[in-house]
Amino acid sequence: MTSVVPLENATFIRPPTFYISGLNNMPRAKYYYMFLCFVYAVTILGNSFIIGTIYLARTLHTAKYIAVFNLALSDLCGSSAIIPKYADMFLVENQYISYTDCLTSMFFVFLFMTMQSYTLLTLCFDRVVAICFPLRYHAIVTKTTMILIIGVMWLVSAFLVTVRVALIARLSFCKSTIVYSYFCDHGPIFRLACNDNSPNYMMAYVNVAIVLCLPLMLIALSYVCIGFALCKISHGAERIKAMKTCTSHIILVAMFYLPIISVYISALTTYIDPNTRIINSVLTQTIPPMLNPIIYALKTEEVLQSIKVLYKRVKVNFALEDPVKSILKN
Repeated sequence: MTSVVPLENATFIRPPTFYISGLNNMPRAKYYYMFLCFVYAVTILGNSFIIGTIYLARTLHTAKYIAVFNLALSDLCGSSAIIPKYADMFLVENQYISYTDCLTSMFFVFLFMTMQSYTLLTLCFDRVVAICFPLRYHAIVTKTTMILIIGVMWLVSAFLVTVRVALIARLSFCKSTIVYSYFCDHGPIFRLACNDNSPNYMMAYVNVAIVLCLPLMLIALSYVCIGFALCKISHGAERIKAMKTCTSHIILVAMFYLPIISVYISALTTYIDPNTRIINSVLTQTIPPMLNPIIYALKTEEVLQSIKVLYKRVKVNFALEDPVKSILKN
């Protein structure tokens, strides 16, 4: 039953549930959702492996890998916030979600997406200092500094997303409750409101500017500085080595920002078929978290070396346990 909440002179209608439309009239849509389950499984394995490796390998307890750890955690939690619940909803064709669960889901999806963006900016900060100020790197990029930066990022992200969700809570839904998206998306929901939703429009643009455009501009500016620094390096081998340390990060940045920004720009400038928009958006949010561990961490020399050391340690421990077990049995 719809709840009616009187507030001063206005009456706010809060529906008991929203209906998430997902893909409409698309043949074999269930195969697509099953593919997302596969993506989620790979994401869980890859990011859990990176988190475990960084935690266990003392050589990776550095400022840079605190940021890499945070990226893997954000990717893992972001995919967990969006894929399991909604894939299950569409596979069993129970696409209703309660009002409270919808707002809770919206909070966590956007929280981890914001953290992914800011963590990529933090990793860029690490590369800028390492290449432009190599002699001062260990004095500037310390573990304390990195923990402080990441802590501030979590607080800012939580604040921005809380404001976003709180503005949804002030809306009245007296007409349709069908959300034309694949999750409780901010834009498709506030457009259903019957009362003034201009603050939501404003907050949507502010979030795009602060969460996507500003970090991307700062990253682009950082790479301009890195480009000038590389031009000053006289030895070609050193220049190539420095460029290699940036390649993986550039790929991550391109994978994360370009698809999201293109979806937003396309939505503002032209009509996109809802199914096309949903497919593009969900792949944008789920594929980068799956590929990040492979592209960034597993191609890094320090991580590969740490994995080899951990493997040898496990092998030695296993070899030592076997004789002990044999003695105990006898």
